[in-house]
Amino acid sequence: MTDSWDTIADWYAGLLRTGSVMHEFNCNVLLKLLPDKLGGCRVLDLGCGEGIVARAVAARGASVAGIDPSPRMIEHARAADAGGPGTVVYAVDDGCVLSTVATNSLNWVTAGLSLNNVPDLDAALAAVRRVLMARGSLAFTVPHPCFEAPHAAWTQATGRPVRRIVGDYLAEGFWRSDNPEGARRAGNQHRTLSTYLTALVRHGFVLETVTEPSPSAQVVAAQPHRAGLPPFLAVRARRA
Repeated sequence: MTDSWDTIADWYAGLLRTGSVMHEFNCNVLLKLLPDKLGGCRVLDLGCGEGIVARAVAARGASVAGIDPSPRMIEHARAADAGGPGTVVYAVDDGCVLSTVATNSLNWVTAGLSLNNVPDLDAALAAVRRVLMARGSLAFTVPHPCFEAPHAAWTQATGRPVRRIVGDYLAEGFWRSDNPEGARRAGNQHRTLSTYLTALVRHGFVLETVTEPSPSAQVVAAQPHRAGLPPFLAVRARRA
């Protein structure tokens, strides 16, 4: 059977609930793009999965709507603590359409490791722009396009440190990881760094922050081979 986000949802939710240093680091990276206090703000978490980012944003006081195309993921998100003092509601929705979200209704859209899963980036950014208020902002993370390209791998020569082999960086499109314990076995859309940034500009966003955070001490302790390479690209862009 070919894996999908529905078929791996139970495994994925269990991974995050028992503690995943990479996902916790990603959540922290995304939160650094947001204000510390979000009371009175309306936020959409696009591709919310089991709700790790949505709960963290609600903990800063925001009213959060989490959407995901996987019904099973939404079940897991609804089963978790809301994370107050803000509120979180969840709905099954397509990130390329956002049919459950009103036009010009949001201060922020967050997307933690989800824009790399939408099949049509232009459609997703057009939908995000539609639902944001004027001067509202999008904050997102994706696996770093340079170092997490299809078929990237790790190698180590005798007596030498572990090094990253860059994969098929320019081969944009859908691919599946063959790692049976990796989320991308459900599929992933690889895009170059320039594709993400120029798409934002094309859809009327102004780039405010682009970061490539060094892995945290916890990530390096759990996966020493990741020292020295940013696992994620993090971007904040404002609707012009």
